[in-house]
Amino acid sequence: PEPPAEQKPLPPLPPAQEEFSFLPLVHDIIKCMDKDSQDVHQVLNELKNKFQEMRKLISSMPGIGVSPEQQQQQLQNLREQVRTKNELLQKYKSLCMFEIPKE
Repeated sequence: PEPPAEQKPLPPLPPAQEEFSFLPLVHDIIKCMDKDSQDVHQVLNELKNKFQEMRKLISSMPGIGVSPEQQQQQLQNLREQVRTKNELLQKYKSLCMFEIPKE
């Protein structure tokens, strides 16, 4: 069965913070260069792959193509919706149609 049209599928969980760090690979490259190791090319390729993965991740992020002006407009619209809903909520509360249990 498909989810209702109003529900959007949850975005995938973000990768662990360690996955965003390039520092360990840079450190490994420096160590390889200090030792004149032949592994430096392998570690450089790992760093290159990590950069490619991060570019792909960034380009797939929701809203990445939205301009700052569009973001401000969306934010303003959402704030207006919240204000309107709060006003309606206060209006409904003042009608005393709902009993709020006292603890």
